[in-house]
Amino acid sequence: MFRAIYPTATKFKYIVQTIVKIAEEIPFIATETGLSIRTLSPDKTTMIVLNIPAIAFDEYYCEGEEKFILASDELNKVSKRGTRNDVVELELEKEQRRFKLSFKNKKTGIERTFYLNLREGVVEKLQEPGLELPVSIRMLADDYKKVIRDAKLIGEELEFETEGDSKLIIRTITPNKEYHAILEVNNPLISMVSREEKVKSRYSIDLIEATLKATTAAEALTIEFGNNLPLKLTFDLPGGSTLIYWVAPRVG
Repeated sequence: MFRAIYPTATKFKYIVQTIVKIAEEIPFIATETGLSIRTLSPDKTTMIVLNIPAIAFDEYYCEGEEKFILASDELNKVSKRGTRNDVVELELEKEQRRFKLSFKNKKTGIERTFYLNLREGVVEKLQEPGLELPVSIRMLADDYKKVIRDAKLIGEELEFETEGDSKLIIRTITPNKEYHAILEVNNPLISMVSREEKVKSRYSIDLIEATLKATTAAEALTIEFGNNLPLKLTFDLPGGSTLIYWVAPRVG
């Protein structure tokens, strides 16, 4: 049995919208310690890892381990119906092969309930890449969003380059246009650590742009990468939750 109440419907909506951008189905694993999702995009260029600890919920109950799969588009449509005054009640109804999602307005008490059929399939426990990434950068989610949106206006490929452990350069270059963002510690980076003097790697802007919905639910994020290695983006969500993106590099 699994049942939980998440305190903010709008935050829940933005988390769902981020995940559905890369996956047609969402595999959930619920345990006594919390709710998690690990899934790959169909082309395996992106991996998402969502961890919501039990303490992030107003109420949380799970007996043993429960695994279930929901269709992304169906969950996305329903989650959009939540408002800022709503809490979200989640409940797995195994015997009926369905998932119950209810919105309850904290001011009026009005409750709206949706039922989603479970998808058939096996929920795999995917492992994250076991990589040591030499660069780790902290910045506010709003600053990150502005840079990515700026770059999207110019090109299709984004290059991350460090100079020492105090400067990050994000650029995109096309035959007729260029974009450069120079980010330094305290302007606007919160912190930066680099175990190598110079690190450079390139990624698809479209894959990175898919992470922007998470900035609405997060205050800050950690950016990690290495020379021609995957990009790891960790968004800090309310209640100690984290949403992690792994994005494959462009090489050659």
